[in-house]
Amino acid sequence: MNFKRKLFLKLMKAVRMGEVSHIIVAHKDRLARFGYDFIEELASWYGCRITVVNQESLSPQQEMVEDLMAVVHCFSCRLYGLRTYKKQIKKIAQIQEAD
Repeated sequence: MNFKRKLFLKLMKAVRMGEVSHIIVAHKDRLARFGYDFIEELASWYGCRITVVNQESLSPQQEMVEDLMAVVHCFSCRLYGLRTYKKQIKKIAQIQEAD
């Protein structure tokens, strides 16, 4: 869901430029929680292959549970980030009121 990761974008740019021909990852979700198949296809367009070292064969139910857990985790992180943002806004407002 979050593809604005600096190192991920740097890796994808290197793939696009032909600087990377092989990517090795421990687990599929270390590269991307969602959209792995698309990333693998995109890499193949530029002559890059992706090897997953630990390929677990999960049942469809297990995959669904993992996907749901990833979504819940993503949204909980966003909520935490919003709280931090609200605190920053509150501090700025207090500083401006003090002036």
